[in-house]
Amino acid sequence: MDNQDVRNLKKRYLLWLYKTTKEAFDKFERKFTQIDIDKDILQEMENTLLGSYLPHEKAELEKMVNKFQEYIAAKEKTCLELKYQGVRTNPEFIFLDVKLNAIEKLINKELGRRALAEIKALYEEEMTKRILKSTDH
Repeated sequence: MDNQDVRNLKKRYLLWLYKTTKEAFDKFERKFTQIDIDKDILQEMENTLLGSYLPHEKAELEKMVNKFQEYIAAKEKTCLELKYQGVRTNPEFIFLDVKLNAIEKLINKELGRRALAEIKALYEEEMTKRILKSTDH
């Protein structure tokens, strides 16, 4: 095996490590970003709906907005319970955060900054493809 073969093996293993760790870490973090986006969407909807519709439309729209608010609140509660155990941060979250940072440092050391950027881009591309292929709503 020559040096390039060894480098390719390392790259594939580091890519796999990055992917699996990032997926696990994202299970914690994605819900927080979703909540931020959901709250922004809610604010935009409320601004648009405020006084824009007839009374008979407004009552039904308010019900829908309230349901969306309840959905956001439930998601936020679930999210906080996943990431935190009481006042303490979930040790699994801490471990995954530290592990992901260590993997990124090792990729940078072994393969360089460009390889780290490439691996991150490949991960994003794969996750985007999964979303676009998903039939879940």
